[in-house]
Amino acid sequence: MAYVVTESCIRCKYTDCVDACPVDCFREGPNMLVIDPDECIDCTLCVPECPVEAIYAEEDVPPASRDFVALNRELAGLWKPIFERKDPPPDADEWAKVREKRVLLER
Repeated sequence: MAYVVTESCIRCKYTDCVDACPVDCFREGPNMLVIDPDECIDCTLCVPECPVEAIYAEEDVPPASRDFVALNRELAGLWKPIFERKDPPPDADEWAKVREKRVLLER
């Protein structure tokens, strides 16, 4: 089992979770992060660090977000690792309140 980043991360891209990760399993895309399931060691340290509650254990991903399990795997193979916290986008706090953002995902 790995952890999965879901829709809440889109356009927020807070990177607090990156600092918590002991194995550098996060990958950075244009407007969200994903977790490489082959690198994730299921430590749970990233979960409480996410201010938008976008990270779930694979088995706990809500039914409406199950496609993010495969999406994390796919995009982790395309995006580069991120090793340290960065400033979020200037409008991240505004986007944190938006729930339906799936169509805004940039690959």
